[in-house]
Amino acid sequence: MTSTFSAWRIVRYGGPERLTPVTVPMPTPGPGEILIRIHASAVSRADGMMRAGRPRFARAFLGLRRPRRNLSGTGLSGEVIAVGEGVRRFAVGDAVFGEAGLNFGANASHICLNEGGTLMHKPATLSHEAAAVMCDGPLTSYHFLHQVAQLQAGQRVLIQGGAGSLGSAAVQIAAAAGADVTATCSRRNQAMVADLGAARVVDYTTEDVCAGPDRYDVVYDTLGVGSFAAARASLAPQGQYLCPVLSLTLLAAMLTSQLRGGRRAGFVAVGLQPPVVLRGHLDALLAMVAAGTLLPLLDRVYPLANLVEAHRHMETGHKRGNVVVV
Repeated sequence: MTSTFSAWRIVRYGGPERLTPVTVPMPTPGPGEILIRIHASAVSRADGMMRAGRPRFARAFLGLRRPRRNLSGTGLSGEVIAVGEGVRRFAVGDAVFGEAGLNFGANASHICLNEGGTLMHKPATLSHEAAAVMCDGPLTSYHFLHQVAQLQAGQRVLIQGGAGSLGSAAVQIAAAAGADVTATCSRRNQAMVADLGAARVVDYTTEDVCAGPDRYDVVYDTLGVGSFAAARASLAPQGQYLCPVLSLTLLAAMLTSQLRGGRRAGFVAVGLQPPVVLRGHLDALLAMVAAGTLLPLLDRVYPLANLVEAHRHMETGHKRGNVVVV
């Protein structure tokens, strides 16, 4: 085993150019920890927001000028190459996937994590590239639709941003739950989103779906492109506007809608949920993968050395599904 490994550091909040390749000492797994050789890791919108320090009020928790935990990346898939004392869930040679959480550092050649975190055995039917993104779009959208919205068969769901990482997963998850799915995307992605399970696909460049006559039990704004105020009229009397992109506007909408009752806005930090809860979600998602009702979409796969370019492509807003580095 080498004495060092490769990673990427965020030297200061800002654009993709703030990412800097570094070589750091190889950790030795302590009690309850496993050392993973990473085969693939995700480049998500959440990773880009963390790199840029957005929303700005999050810097009070992450670090004022740069992240305190300043290695990049959260979602990963790889192989266990060493274990610490007392490890029970995994063994050397196991293929695993999951997320680094607030430890960050997944855009690297190796990582050391506690076995009790959000880590799972990777099935042979799921590639490392696909497994690396399971804790971004699929896990986030599953939590919002099943845990927060308590989605039921027959309910009407509007998914804004149906071609992205969260949106493409949400369309599949909602369709598998028996919901009536409407999704927005650009014209070039309409056929793809329909194939994922959307009964109706709307070109957001030509139609404001929230201004139409339809009413939805859930409006899931995967990109934070809308607002509760804009979506409110399109919600059913007890409908929910859910968004995984936190902002002060969303926080205010959550407070005011809870006081008023009826239609309401919601947000939750999925990555901060207890690992045992998230592992339960991943079990359900793996069952969907096995049943053929969920397949993470991959847009582009870059070498780890091209992480800056991968971040730039991710931020164009035109990716279809997920971006991965290997």
